[in-house]
Formats: sequence, C-alpha cells, structure tokens
Amino acid sequence: MSTNQSSEPLTCRVNSAGNLEIGGCDTVELAKKYGTPLYVMDEYTIKSICADYKNAFKAYPKIRMMYASKALCTIATSKLLANEGFGFDAVSAGEIYTVYKAGVDMSNVLFNGNNKSFDELSLAIDLGVGRISVDNFTELEMLNEIALSKNKTVQILLRVTPGIECHTHEYIQTGHLDSKFGFDLTQIDGALELILNKYKNLELKGVHAHIGSQIFETKIYGDEVEILVKEIVRLNEKFNLNLNEINLGGGLGVKYTDADNPPSVQKIADVIISALNNAVQKYGIEAPLVYIEPGRSIISTAGVTLYTIGCEKQVPNGTKYIAVDGGMADNPRPSMYQALYSAKIANKPDCNENLQTVTIAGRFCESGDILIKNIQLPNPEKGDILCVFNTGAYNYSMASNYNRVQKSGMVLVNNSQSAIIVYRETLDDLISHDADELV
Repeated sequence: MSTNQSSEPLTCRVNSAGNLEIGGCDTVELAKKYGTPLYVMDEYTIKSICADYKNAFKAYPKIRMMYASKALCTIATSKLLANEGFGFDAVSAGEIYTVYKAGVDMSNVLFNGNNKSFDELSLAIDLGVGRISVDNFTELEMLNEIALSKNKTVQILLRVTPGIECHTHEYIQTGHLDSKFGFDLTQIDGALELILNKYKNLELKGVHAHIGSQIFETKIYGDEVEILVKEIVRLNEKFNLNLNEINLGGGLGVKYTDADNPPSVQKIADVIISALNNAVQKYGIEAPLVYIEPGRSIISTAGVTLYTIGCEKQVPNGTKYIAVDGGMADNPRPSMYQALYSAKIANKPDCNENLQTVTIAGRFCESGDILIKNIQLPNPEKGDILCVFNTGAYNYSMASNYNRVQKSGMVLVNNSQSAIIVYRETLDDLISHDADELV
C-alpha cells in the first residue's frame, strides 16, 4: 500500500496506556505538553511517501521531484524534504524566502503563480530561483523588464491550460479551459513570438500544466503527457527550438475517509512513464526532463490535529454537537470545500462502547464552523483529546487569526521524540503588527 492510501500516519498505534501514539509519542501527552489545538507531523510517514515517489519513478531517470510548498511550508519541513532529494514549487515570496532560509539549493526551486508581483519576481531572481513558470502576457513583460534591469537571463516555463477536467471539487480544478491559470494553448505562439523577438532576457525551457487536486483518476495523467509533449514538439518544429522540459504538476489524492480510494503513487508513475515512453517513440524525440509536483500526497497523511473537547449541546430530537477548542481557523477546508475527515478520541481510540453519533463543532463565531458531521465516537466527554487525521496539507498553510485567535503550534515526532517546528502564537504575537496611532 502506498503511503497516500492510508488515512492515518504510518506509525499510528494504540500504546500500552491505551492512548493513540504517533511517531512513538503518546498524543495525549503531546496535548498536555504543548497544548491544543496542536498540529502533529510524523517524520517517518513523510520520508516513506518520499521513498514511494522516488521508487515509483526510478524507471524514468529524467525526473525532478518538486514538493508543492503551498500544502505546508515551514523551515523544518523544507529541510526535511530537501534532505530527501526534493526541489520546491513555490507560489509566493514567503514560500521562496522560507525555503531559502532552510538552506535549500535555490536552483531546485520553481516559482509559480497567476499574479506574481514585481517584488516577488525580483526576489526570485536575486535568490537564484531555477525556473519561473510564467502565467500570462503581463508577467512576461514585467519579468523581462526586471531581468534586463539586473542584467540577468531568466529560465522560464510557460504555464498552459491543457483543456483537461478532472472529477474533483470545482474550486480545485485548474487544468480546464476556463481557468484563471496559464496561457490557453491558442495563445502560446503569440507568447513565443514575444520571447524570441522582444523579451531577450527570457530563455524558454518548456511548458508547465497542472490539472487539479485530490485526483483519483489515472488516465488523465497520460492525457496530460501526450498534450504537453505534442505541444513542445510542435513549438520546436515551428520556431526551430530545442525545448525539452515539461512540468506535469501534482494533484494525486489522499485517503481522508474510508470512502476515499486514491490510486497508489506507483500506479500514477506507471501511467506517466508509459505515456512518456510512448510519446518519445511516437514523435522520435529525446526523452524530456519531467517535473512532478506532489504536495498534498507528500505531507497530508503525515499530519494530525489534536483538539480538546469542551462543551456539548443536544438539540431536542436533533443533532448532538461536541465543541472543540479549534475549528475553521486552523482547518478551513470543511467550510470552504465541504471536505470530509476522520477522527478518534486519542485517550480511548479502541473503545467501541457507548458509541454516539455526534457533529464536531468548532469554537468560532460562524454557524458553518463544523469540522466533522455525524461521526460515531465513544461517549465524548469534556477534556477528551480528539485526533483528526490527514491534516498535514492545507490546514496550517490556510490557517487564519479569525476571531483574533492565535494560530496553533506544530511539532514533529519521530522515534519517540518530539520537537516544536512552529511555535504557538501568543497574544503579543497577535498585536505585534498593530499600530496604535489615531488620525
């Protein structure tokens, strides 16, 4: 089983105390030591999925693994993933600066995004980011101006919308034609004319696409390979170029609940490699350098969030609500995407007595602040520790200070040891950027 096909961290078990344990650490004790809500990341699970990717794609040697930093970007996780041989797909100055401060080789970083600012592009050039994936004509012009002013030549990819729709949530489909991301394929020739004839400080290396997120299909990746290879072959022939790089993006799904059945990393790799080999033979070209950008599937399963159960409310002849000390500010995905999660009570994970169907409510002042609807839990009580699984991706990275609540801390666990990798915000942190001057 591939790591992304597990709904829990690989080291998750029930220990001798009867509590849930991850990375050899008792989650109830973690909650006591560090407080809740608490993000917990399992190092072993992260390394295991990295190994899954490297092993799955080893049959195609011209692969570059680029972790999609938007899923979770901290200095510690960046160091860990760099040590596993991954580069980074960054989408902001903040992500670029984080991986830079982590000591990452910046030539292994790609800057992606649909509305990069002048300052962000300048920073990317100054720090030596290896590739910039250009999203539109405005960016082409601005990037060339910046590169010219710095007397630099910038190596770029063109992001394209390949016209592929995957069966996922509307807001996380990015490869279909009507999208805010990338050049339509009909616009590529116009972009090439500008690069070759006007924007002399830009060096085009290939094309980039991303077809969505939380993808369970497999054939769609083969379709994407065919479209992108065919496009660089066409561009090479028409413009007498030697483009040889394609970026396939990421998007492989993970198992949030028992209803989810994502394909394994090996299955996706087999589809991609087969399509690449077929395209190379079909078009008679040298095998292209291929970038893969997994994000969620690298980091999500490794993460859990610990909450302390507080108040409860029984609606007469209706829902029983169990409130926790976090919610939509530390995990906005249920409110944004109607995302589903699984959970256990960490101090009684194996208990099957007095099961109750309850709805896990957050602490924030919104009726929509619901983490999990209609989950069966054994007699949830005030003070119990609730462990919500598969929260490593897009939880901390999308967290907010809504209701002026401090952001949660994060710990990394491994071999029965734990270490803080993101400190819990204090009340002084909350007001540290406030000015008290009145006009």
